[in-house]
Amino acid sequence: MNPYQHYYSPQHFDPYTQYDYHYYGQQQEPNDRQQGLERRVNQLERQSQQQKAELDRQNKEITRQNREITRLNREIGRINEEIQRLNLNDERHTRRLNRLNQRLRTVENRLNIPFSATDGDF
Repeated sequence: MNPYQHYYSPQHFDPYTQYDYHYYGQQQEPNDRQQGLERRVNQLERQSQQQKAELDRQNKEITRQNREITRLNREIGRINEEIQRLNLNDERHTRRLNRLNQRLRTVENRLNIPFSATDGDF
């Protein structure tokens, strides 16, 4: 048994318990943490602003491309209408040429003019 046991006991008396040696460290740690969080928030806000600016730029480019696509679609529609008009005109002339050829063969047959498949070739 230790004869000094009753004089030295951490539970009995510790003269240093009234001082907190980590007081300043604990005070600065939340401050450092706060500043670190503020820096991170500022960094994220800058990043968010940059992303927003990039999205705005992309939206403007998409809008420009959509306007160009709309213009091209209108031009394609106009060209298709012109093609349809030309096709109808071509069909009318083809039918007219076929009728004229039939009439010509009828006249050639009445006049006994021989018909040859190479008559129309140049």
